[in-house]
Amino acid sequence: MLGYAVSALALVSNLRGGGPALVDDGFRRGVVLLLLCQGLFLRYRLRDGFPGLRRDFQPPQAMASAGGTYRLRCSLMGHELDVRGLSRGLFPPGGFVSVSRDRTVRLWAPDGPNRGFTEMSCMSGHSNFVSCVCIIPSSDIYPHGLIATGGNDHNICIFTLNNTAPLYVLKGHKNTVCSLSSGKFGTLLSGSWDTTAKVWLNDKCMMTLQGHTAAVWAVKILPEQGLMLTGSADKTIKLWKAGRCERTFTGHEDCVRGLAILNDTEFLSCANDASIRRWQITGECLQIYYGHTNYIYSISVFPHCKDFITTGEDRSLRIWKQGECAQTIRLPAQSLWSCCVLDNGDIVVGASDGIIRVFTESLERTASAEEIQAFENELSQATIDPKTSDLGDINADDLPGREHLKEPGTREGQTRLIKDNGKVEAYQWTVSEGRWIKIGEVVGSSGATQQTSGRVLFEGKEYDYVFTIDVNENGSSYKLPYNISDDPWLAAYNFLQKNDLNAMFLDQVAKFIIDNTKGQTLGNTDTEFSDPFTGSGRYVPGSSSGTSALHAPDPFTGAGRYVPGSASNVVAPLSGVDPFTGRGAYQATDVKAENIYFPKKEAVTFDQANPTQILGKLKELNGSAPEEQKLTEDDLILLEKILFVTCNTSAETPTAQQLQTLWKAINWPEDIVFPALDILRLSIRHPSVNENFCSEKDSIQFSSHLLKFLRPYGKQANQLLALRTLCNCFVSQAGQRLMMSQRDTIMSHAIELKLGGNKNIHIALATLTLNYAVWLHKVNNIEGKAQCLSVISTVMEVVQDLEAIFRLLVGLGTLISDDTNAVQLAKSLGVDSQIKKYASISEPAKVSECCRFVLNLL
Repeated sequence: MLGYAVSALALVSNLRGGGPALVDDGFRRGVVLLLLCQGLFLRYRLRDGFPGLRRDFQPPQAMASAGGTYRLRCSLMGHELDVRGLSRGLFPPGGFVSVSRDRTVRLWAPDGPNRGFTEMSCMSGHSNFVSCVCIIPSSDIYPHGLIATGGNDHNICIFTLNNTAPLYVLKGHKNTVCSLSSGKFGTLLSGSWDTTAKVWLNDKCMMTLQGHTAAVWAVKILPEQGLMLTGSADKTIKLWKAGRCERTFTGHEDCVRGLAILNDTEFLSCANDASIRRWQITGECLQIYYGHTNYIYSISVFPHCKDFITTGEDRSLRIWKQGECAQTIRLPAQSLWSCCVLDNGDIVVGASDGIIRVFTESLERTASAEEIQAFENELSQATIDPKTSDLGDINADDLPGREHLKEPGTREGQTRLIKDNGKVEAYQWTVSEGRWIKIGEVVGSSGATQQTSGRVLFEGKEYDYVFTIDVNENGSSYKLPYNISDDPWLAAYNFLQKNDLNAMFLDQVAKFIIDNTKGQTLGNTDTEFSDPFTGSGRYVPGSSSGTSALHAPDPFTGAGRYVPGSASNVVAPLSGVDPFTGRGAYQATDVKAENIYFPKKEAVTFDQANPTQILGKLKELNGSAPEEQKLTEDDLILLEKILFVTCNTSAETPTAQQLQTLWKAINWPEDIVFPALDILRLSIRHPSVNENFCSEKDSIQFSSHLLKFLRPYGKQANQLLALRTLCNCFVSQAGQRLMMSQRDTIMSHAIELKLGGNKNIHIALATLTLNYAVWLHKVNNIEGKAQCLSVISTVMEVVQDLEAIFRLLVGLGTLISDDTNAVQLAKSLGVDSQIKKYASISEPAKVSECCRFVLNLL
C-alpha cells in the first residue's frame, strides 16, 4: 500500500521503555512524538506485512531461529475441486484422509521409501460437496478405526477403510455439516450451519447442543470425558459438559472457524478476524497471535508440544513455534482451506486449486530440486489481488526495480515488491536459504496515486485505508487505520491518543487524512430505476395511487374458480406486460449494463387477488366448518369489509371486531382454512392489522400459528399462503421486528418445503429469503447473512423454477453488496459455482442478467 511518512523536522521523543505491547492496547509504542504540519509528506514505504505478535513480544529476527525450515515434500493430484478437509489417519501409518467439493473422500498412504504418497482408496457417499473429515479411533470391531465425513447434503457418512461405500449414514442436521471431532468410546461430535452441534454414539444421535445463534463452524472433544467445545459464526466459543453449556468464551470479532486442543486445560481458536487465541478452559484468554492478513480457516497442533500451524485466505501456511510465526509458506492458490500435522511432523495442506501439498523438515523427504523449482515457478506465476492479500494498495510508479532484491531481508516471510518491465512482482524472504523467492505478480495495482477500492485487514478489522507513518530519526512507525465512513477528526484524535502523540496537532493529522483519501465519504445509494419486482403498480400501505392491485393480472392465483397457487390468471395478461413492474415487458437492451436488481431496498410482497372468489370460497366452506367455529352472516360482512379496506388502500382502519373475526377464521380446520389465510395474506399489509398481529404481545402466538402450516406433509395451499403471509409481514415495522426476532425458527421451518415440487411454493420460499436479505443488508448483520446465504445455497440445489431462481439471485446480490465478508462467505459456500449455469439462460433474460451482476461481485 502507499506508505505515509512524517518528516522529522522537529521530532521530540521520550522513550518510556519496552517494546510494543500487543492486542489490549493495539500498537501503543510508548513514544511521544510531536508532528509538525510542515513535516508531512508522501513517500513510498515497502509493506512487509505483520510479524507474529503476542503479549511477550520478541524481536522479528528471533522468529526464524526456532526450529528447522519446512520445504516441499510433494504435491498430490487427485481431487478435481477444492480440498476442504484433512485428517491424520490411523492406518496405514503415516497416512491421511482428504475430502473435497468433488464429493469424494480419499485415503493416502506413504509411497514406501519415496517422498510421495499413493491414493489407496477413493470413497463416495455424499450427494453434495464434502466439507470435513475426522478419524474415529480403533475399536475391537474396527481395529483400523473409521472415517467420518460431513457434507453439504446435511449428512455424516461413516466409512471403513476397506469399502468405498458408507458403512452407515447419520441424519439429523438440517444444514451443512461443516466440522467433526471424535472422542473416546466411539463418540462423535458434529457442527452444522443449522446452528447446532450433535453428539453421536455409533449410529444414534445422543443429544443436540443448542445455544449458538449462527453456524457452528468448529467442534472439538476435550480429553476430559464429557467436555466439548463449539466455535461459531456468532463469534463465540462454548464449553459444554454433559450437554449443558458451562461457559461462553468471547473475544473474537468475527466467525470462529477452527479449534485445536493443546492439553487437558488449554486450546487454540482461529477466526475470520485474522487472529489466533490461546485459551484456558476456565475462560481466560492467555495469548493472542497476529500474522495472517485475512480469514484463518484451519488450525492444527504438532504432537506433544504447543507449536501449531494455520492456513487461510491470504494464500499462506504459517508455522508457529514457541509462540512466534517461525515460517510463512505461500502457495499458488487463494484459499488454503485445511491443514493437518502428521505423526512425523510433516504438514499437509488442502487448497482451492484441488491440490494437496505436503511439507517437511526432513532433508531425506524433501522434494527433488526439479520439483521444488517447478513449485516455485508455479508460485511465481500466481496472480495476487492486493484487495485480498496483505500487500494493501500499491502505487506502481513508486516501486523500486530489481536491484532492490540485492538487499537481504530482515526476517522470515518478509514481503518485498518491485517493478520489473512494467509489472509489479512480490517476493518473500527465506532466512534458511538467504534469498528472495517470487510469490506472484500483483494485479490491479495502480499507476497513479489513487488507491484501489479494496479494503485492508489490520488487527483483524477491515479498513478502506491503513496509512503507515514512519518516523525517520528512530525508525519507529505507526499505523493509522481509516474508513471513509469515519469522521476524519475523530480518527485523528484516536490516532494521537493511541500513540501518545501531542493533541495540538489534531487539525494537521485530520487534514492529512482528508487530503490523502481525496475526501471520500459514503454517499446515497438510492437509484431511480424501476423496480423489477413490483414497480409503480405495487401496493403501498397508505398510498393514494389510483391503480388498484385487485385489477392487475395475478401470476399465481388464476382465473375461473378460486384455487390458491394456480398458475392461471384472473384477467388474461396484456401482451408485453411484466407482472411485477406493470410496464413494458423486460428486454435485455433496456438495462444497458446498469444493475437495477440489487441491492433490493424494500420487501417484495404478494398483493394480487380476486376478492370476489376468495369470499365466495369462504362462504362455501363455512358450511362444513365445525358448529362452534361457523361464521355468522355478520362475521362474513366484517371479513368482507376488512378485505375491502386493506385491498383498496382506504384510510379507514379495521376495527377490533373485524380483527377478532379474522383470527377466528384462520383457526378453522386445516382442510378448509385456506381462504381465511388468503384474507390474512392481504390484510397483513395494512399497518394496523400488521401491528395487531405482529406486536410483542401477540407476535409469538401469531407466528407459531403460521408455522404450523409449514409442516412438510401439510396441505400445499396452506403452505403457500402461510409463506406469502410471512413475506407480506415485512411491509410494516411491527412485522419486520417479528420476522427478524424469529428468523432462525421461521427459516428453519420454511426451508423444509424446498423438497416439494410446487413451483409457487418455491417462489414464495425464495421471496421470503429475499425479504430477509433486504433487511439483513440494511442492518448489516453478518451472522444473519451467513444463515441467509446458506439457505440460498441449499434451496438453489433443488429449485428448478426460474422465477424462484431469479429471486434467490437478487437476494444473493443484496446480501453481498458492499460487504466483503459476505462475498467471502458466499465464495466459501461455493455459491459462485452454483449460479454460473444461469448466466447463459436466454429466457427470461432477467435471470441471466442478474446472474452476471452477481458473478461480477464474487
